[in-house]
Amino acid sequence: MRDKVSGIRHHSELEALKFSCQIGGMPLVTEQHLTNVFTPLQLRGLNASGIVYGCIAGMEAWNNAGFAAQSNEKRPNTGVIFGAGISGTDKFREAIHHIDDHNVRRLGSTSVLQTMTSGVSTYLGGMIAAGNQVTANSSACATGVEALLMGIERIRHGKAKVMLVGSTSDSGPYIWGGFDAMRILPSKYNQNPTQASRPMSASASGFVPGSGAGAMVIEDYEHAKARGATIYAEVLGGHINSGGQTNGGSMTAPNPSAVQECIIKSLQNTNIQPTEIDYINGHLTATTKDTEEIQNWVSALDRSGNDFPAINATKANIGHGLAASGSMECVATVLQLKYQALYPQLNCSDLHPNIKELIAPTCIPQEYTSAKIDTAIKASFGFGDVNACVIFKRFE
Repeated sequence: MRDKVSGIRHHSELEALKFSCQIGGMPLVTEQHLTNVFTPLQLRGLNASGIVYGCIAGMEAWNNAGFAAQSNEKRPNTGVIFGAGISGTDKFREAIHHIDDHNVRRLGSTSVLQTMTSGVSTYLGGMIAAGNQVTANSSACATGVEALLMGIERIRHGKAKVMLVGSTSDSGPYIWGGFDAMRILPSKYNQNPTQASRPMSASASGFVPGSGAGAMVIEDYEHAKARGATIYAEVLGGHINSGGQTNGGSMTAPNPSAVQECIIKSLQNTNIQPTEIDYINGHLTATTKDTEEIQNWVSALDRSGNDFPAINATKANIGHGLAASGSMECVATVLQLKYQALYPQLNCSDLHPNIKELIAPTCIPQEYTSAKIDTAIKASFGFGDVNACVIFKRFE
């Protein structure tokens, strides 16, 4: 992202299926990725992209945190909370494709593990010998941030020392087809996919579907300090709420007052003043709701114009990862905190005029920029009018 690289590509399969939008953000998984994470037995019949993405991301985070992958003894103070949206779609289609209603028992022995929502968390739980809570959550686009906050609460209540948290999302036509049918994806960029995801832009025409996973290891400070862990940031806390699908909120649209409440209560819960926020990683999906989201930030923080914090949207680089989006964007937020730099915003040279009236264009970095970032906030707003917000602080 620092080098303005986009992971969004044209997919010939979507073109063959006559999708209006034939592009998407899909991780490139190599054979090496698979053999690094899965055993030959686990790979036999594995056809659930969300589990693949989640386990690769989860084990990369685990290894980066300095933990050994395998253990002969369970780790009683270590748990996993890894969320998912629609899970194992390709596996389920594969299982039912050649059977009819009279041969349901021929679904196959691996279909259950790969299609249950908790599939990725249970795979990861076994890989790291987690002996604490191992579970999954599912709250649409808010899933990743919610999983992080759930893990934090478990540590704060003294029920765990280490939690591997994150979220994942399947990819492909059986996930993206419903969104294409809703006509909320951009269709005029099929020949120019890297330009398609345009958060905050006047020429934005819908979100680009994405997939993948994000993962973080969160840990009790004294536990991390004792083992000499590299600490990327401090998680202060946050807030989760719902707009109740009232006052403008619906199954697909957020209730503005609830969004603002989620942001404000996140600040209150962490004793952070609005003036202390240096950077926002927005939910910003490149739809007509982007202007409304910026208005909600302006109202909740009571900051506008040149006084508004720096803000960018990771979805410009990787698309909208649905249930995975929050965790992937939390990772991007933490990296910017760690390295004290802002990633450039792709495809936003034509800032939406309504947004320009609310915040100064200079708040949106156009180049990789060194910056003093002490406190950052990340929010995700999901289908069903659900919201989650988390605040990170630079670790000193």
